[in-house]
Amino acid sequence: MELSAIPGVGEKTAASLAELDDPEGALRRGDVATVATAPGVSEGRAARIVRGAIRHEHDDPGGFLATPRAREVYREVLDLLAERTVTEYGGKRVETFYPSATRSRVEEVREYVRSAMERDVDPAAVDALAAVEPLSEPEDVVVRERCLATTDAERYAEAREAIPEVSVEVVEDARGLAELARGYATVVALDESFAGVDVDGDVRVEPDALERPAEVVPERPIAFFAVNRDRLRAAAEVHREAGLDAPMPVDDLLGALDRLRTDGTVADDDELDRLQAAVDDLDTAVGMAENVANDHLKEAIQERDVTIEGADLLTLVERGAGVDSLLSRELADEYAAAVDAARDHLVDTLDLRGDEAELARRAFGDEPTYPVARDEDVVSRLDESLSTARDRRSARLKRDLATDLADHREGARDLVHAALELDVEYAIARFADDFDCTMPAFVDGTDAGGHATGFAIEGGRSPLLPVPHDEVDPVDYAVDGVALLSGVNSGGKTSTLDLVTAVVVLAHMGLPVPADSVRLGWFEDLHYHAKTQGTLDAGAFESTVREFADLATGGAGSLVLVDELESITEPGASAKIIAGILEALEGNGATAVFVSHLAGEIREMADFDVTVDGIEAEGLEDGELVVNRSPVKDRLARSTPELIVEKLADESGDGFYDRLLAKF
Repeated sequence: MELSAIPGVGEKTAASLAELDDPEGALRRGDVATVATAPGVSEGRAARIVRGAIRHEHDDPGGFLATPRAREVYREVLDLLAERTVTEYGGKRVETFYPSATRSRVEEVREYVRSAMERDVDPAAVDALAAVEPLSEPEDVVVRERCLATTDAERYAEAREAIPEVSVEVVEDARGLAELARGYATVVALDESFAGVDVDGDVRVEPDALERPAEVVPERPIAFFAVNRDRLRAAAEVHREAGLDAPMPVDDLLGALDRLRTDGTVADDDELDRLQAAVDDLDTAVGMAENVANDHLKEAIQERDVTIEGADLLTLVERGAGVDSLLSRELADEYAAAVDAARDHLVDTLDLRGDEAELARRAFGDEPTYPVARDEDVVSRLDESLSTARDRRSARLKRDLATDLADHREGARDLVHAALELDVEYAIARFADDFDCTMPAFVDGTDAGGHATGFAIEGGRSPLLPVPHDEVDPVDYAVDGVALLSGVNSGGKTSTLDLVTAVVVLAHMGLPVPADSVRLGWFEDLHYHAKTQGTLDAGAFESTVREFADLATGGAGSLVLVDELESITEPGASAKIIAGILEALEGNGATAVFVSHLAGEIREMADFDVTVDGIEAEGLEDGELVVNRSPVKDRLARSTPELIVEKLADESGDGFYDRLLAKF
């Protein structure tokens, strides 16, 4: 798929999409979330790009919705579907469904929908979906305790591009390598010439390291799983509750995630936790150890009577000696005990072992001083030693964990994508259930009069009415060719057009329709003209007539629905114009329904036997119309005024009402 050939995708957007790992696959899957990760592409824009890619794939010219009101109805039914999604992804994903005249696209969606409608929506799975989000890429990973080393400038540039997470250093020889090893926990030498060099520290000679970036920087794959840990757990829960076949061994993934914290560090390793705690608490523990020694020594001094003879005092003064000399002479044992207590406190508090403990004990010297103070150089070396040990163990654990996770990355993406797609399938299933939907049947061919097969709706209930669905009166209505729809005010003529529009839009989206059964032909486009408010001025009237002229000329395969076009001008002229439009539509084989209060006049002016259907009022009850909402074929419906006059004539014996009724 040529990205720049997708409708609405320019060179700049195509370049952004090309940065995705598999842009064509994401577009074919309708994966809005993945497309939205392309630089500069929002989720709304991603949905439009996916729609464009679908059109391109099916050679779909678009333009099925030919009028503003048709597009409004599409938006309304799409919103009803989106309301039944749980995830933000689901809401955007349903935006990729659109009405089309291209059969391959409609059949593709119908196949998807049939499978979705077989789903039993599990409430626990729906709850779990609330925590599922598309996977995200972690922000730039930076590793400071590791570096790459090379003697070659070209190799240096290659390393910086391949593994930007770590520093890359240029060295001249083994001495430079040794200097790096003193500053980094791990040094990876990229030059084979360093093989066999004996350098203190963790120095590895790995000439092929750039080919294995995940092993050199295990933080890269680990960061991905750390950032997405909760989302992956939620997706796994959705699969468990819904009984989905997971695209990967979920238990293995969850086990690996259990060893990973959200900050990217490895969990549940006692030795790493000990070293980390020792590094974090070192300064505080040394300060507390100083306090232990000084408190011990202060108590010893306070409890001890020290007697200094004059000659001894004179000798001390002549030597310039101070309290340290006095401690050495008079309180040597007490000082040694105080320092031992400080050392023990430091070792025990930080849980130091082996060489660590030995080095820690040197943080307090044997030479008496008061107050007792740490040896900063020793403490610094201890900090460096503990940090290096921590970093080396962390790196080893991360490498092991990264190895375990490495094979799960694509499976993890599939796991989350399947959960998000389940949200869309559930939305379709819930929509079908909430509105008592069925899959429509498309019919090819024409009728005896050469008209494209129109539509036949049985038990249709408009989902657009502002009442509970089970309170909507079912409607049966079928049209092949051209028909006028008459009826009383507030009888449901406009609602019938809305129902027909919703059914046709949903059917051409490949979605289920709110009816007991529906048969319809393959329409090329849908023209739904809403009722005009007030008489149009001359310019607007001319524009409207031109629009219908174009439609009448090329309307074969079109479905045309018009609500009270007579309001555009005077009633007499309107009847003549509508009759002429119907004649043209009849001539080129379009399917059309015109709602009009002038149905009788239009029928008389038309040069063909135009069908007039009627939504009949069966009478008045307590001042309210009792209406049969299903249009009756070949019946000009009586008007509301006629019903009222008839009621008055029945209630009174006044001949006036009888004479008035005879005028109808």
